[in-house]
Amino acid sequence: MPPTQTDSLRNLPPYVFAELDRLKAEARARGATLVDLGIGSPNLPVAPGIIRAMAAAGEEPTSGAYPPFRATPGYFDAITDFMHARFGATIEPEREALALSGAKEGIAQLIFALCEPGDVVLVPEIYYPVFARAPLLCRAEVRWVPMRAEDDFVLDLDAIPAADRKRAKILIANYPNNPTGARVDVDFHERAVRFAQQNDLLYVSDMAYSELTFSGRPAPSALEADPDREVTVEFHSCSKTFSMAGMRIGFVVGNADAVEALAAYRTNVGYGTPTVMQAAAAYALNHHAELVPATVAEYRARRDAMMNAFHAAGWNAEPPPASMYLWLQVPDGVDDWEWVRTLIDEDGVVVTPGVAFGDGGRGWFRVSLVRDKETLAKAASAIAARREAMLSVR
Repeated sequence: MPPTQTDSLRNLPPYVFAELDRLKAEARARGATLVDLGIGSPNLPVAPGIIRAMAAAGEEPTSGAYPPFRATPGYFDAITDFMHARFGATIEPEREALALSGAKEGIAQLIFALCEPGDVVLVPEIYYPVFARAPLLCRAEVRWVPMRAEDDFVLDLDAIPAADRKRAKILIANYPNNPTGARVDVDFHERAVRFAQQNDLLYVSDMAYSELTFSGRPAPSALEADPDREVTVEFHSCSKTFSMAGMRIGFVVGNADAVEALAAYRTNVGYGTPTVMQAAAAYALNHHAELVPATVAEYRARRDAMMNAFHAAGWNAEPPPASMYLWLQVPDGVDDWEWVRTLIDEDGVVVTPGVAFGDGGRGWFRVSLVRDKETLAKAASAIAARREAMLSVR
């Protein structure tokens, strides 16, 4: 008889996106046409220069060879220049940077590299799923850090119990935030760095949405608060900023010991990140100043189209300052899944229930800005009308 799944895999809580996929499949089987605003998969085209860089790299005679385990020289240079130009951070790339096949995989692999059964990982109570699932898979323990609407979804580090601080190996934060769209200033990172120093743990900053801010204030890097990279690593991704989600390319920078641990883990389970993807990402980072503004403007226009439709319908929801999502409250008295199923069945609009991001997200839902402005405005009108109808019968 073949082996079965491990207990740690089998005992993971149900993956909410699988249930969402099931609901969508059932609706389509009934003949429904859906506006899918559930998954955050960018629908903007990849910039032609990025495609040309990837194609040129693919034509090199050695393009099919194994890539360097850490990064190509060109990608190292692009990472170093981007971090300095964008955040004023100076890094030693050969020691403090690493190419990744996506930030998600890198975060999971770092947790596997650093944590053992009984260790604690401090995770926001509204969280991107891998933050909690990776610790559970390696039999570490998760402790939740409060993250509340009344605090603008900024982590309450003071609320972490002393016992959890003592056992914790890692603190994770994600700003600009998925799913809430919250952003922080550098003072939050300063508090998080002090917390890590005082409690002898690693501060992991996930900046997958680093460039998608709308307030005129660029998002700061955690390395601005830890210029010597004493306790901090930061994950960056090309997925959302450059619409390269399917290309699976990102990087990590920061504390040399943590980067070395991640590199050691990756060399034992793989062969690095494809060279052609590194060439594409290097072009993107080297040209971020010309590529990013149009992307930000498009997401801002999409956000505003939905918010204007909500406001026109009498729903004064607050626009998020960052990311490619709206984070909105489910109508009072309505269960998250009832709300999601109703929008799918009655209006043909797919949104993600807040519980996909943990119990802290209960009572909320996420809308991904992955369609054109006109489609999003129509979807917003439908959502607002359904909300009003459900509130009127409660």
